[in-house]
Amino acid sequence: MQTTFLREARLKQQIWLDILFRNITRLSAFAVLALLIAIIGSLVIGSLPAIKAFGLNFLYSAEWNPVTDEFGALVPIAGTIATASIALLIAIPVSFGIAIFLTELSPRWLRRPLGTAIELLAGIPSIIYGMWGLFVFAPLFGDHIEPWINKTLGHMSVIGPLFSGPPMGIGILTAGIILAIMVIPFIASVMRDVFDVVPTLLKESAYGLGATTWEVMWNVVLPYTKIGVVGGIMLGLGRALGETMAVTFVIGNAHELSASLLMPGNSISSSLANEFTEAVGELYTSSLIELGLILFFITFVVLSLARFMLHKLGKREGQST
Repeated sequence: MQTTFLREARLKQQIWLDILFRNITRLSAFAVLALLIAIIGSLVIGSLPAIKAFGLNFLYSAEWNPVTDEFGALVPIAGTIATASIALLIAIPVSFGIAIFLTELSPRWLRRPLGTAIELLAGIPSIIYGMWGLFVFAPLFGDHIEPWINKTLGHMSVIGPLFSGPPMGIGILTAGIILAIMVIPFIASVMRDVFDVVPTLLKESAYGLGATTWEVMWNVVLPYTKIGVVGGIMLGLGRALGETMAVTFVIGNAHELSASLLMPGNSISSSLANEFTEAVGELYTSSLIELGLILFFITFVVLSLARFMLHKLGKREGQST
């Protein structure tokens, strides 16, 4: 009788604990959602004076003059998209090569220290990357690489305008390269981890049929892990879009729209970092807050498209199975 009573009491306790745990997790989920809505609401409220003053013209105007209260977001938006695109164009193939080497080609004794070194790169503060880029990379890039780029690519008919300009060392291209160095550890670590989960039997079967290492990676490993690879790339893209200090050091911080990637430019995050503490007047401050709202919207759209892509890939795999 006493044993039955203790068992029922323990069962009731477990039921109450389960209810408590379920409510706590639900509250945590809704708290995150409420925080997101609060952030969006505060950005919208802070942006209202600029939205009323400039409307949609704010997105298309390259003017940025605090003296006359004329503001436009075209230059920061273009700089943000350009630097993030350059970073991904460099980081994706490099990260893919690093992941291939660590999982397939590297000697066993080298895999752990090399993998640890790559992960440590992800822990370096962004301001350190910015200082290194400004004092070390930018002078070398301006003295040795940009003149060569001008001579070889600057005179081409189609892509020439992108690579023409004075070799100053700082600019959109420099910022994109620094961003690529920053996001490579994130993308490479994710790719390495997802490549490691591929069943050995699949790879050994492909090797047994005479496939090369590249054929195994391209035709077996990559299709098997494409969802994880896309997720890692989107993680790197999210980091590149929102990076502030490293970009601020090397992008040039000039509100000028130029076709050349070698010229100084600006990004949304660097504009906020440089000017928010010096903003005087409601319209100036509101314009900067609207820049933050635009950056939030760009990041939200990119991550939403990534989630949609992952969903479609997963659904296609289920259908093929």
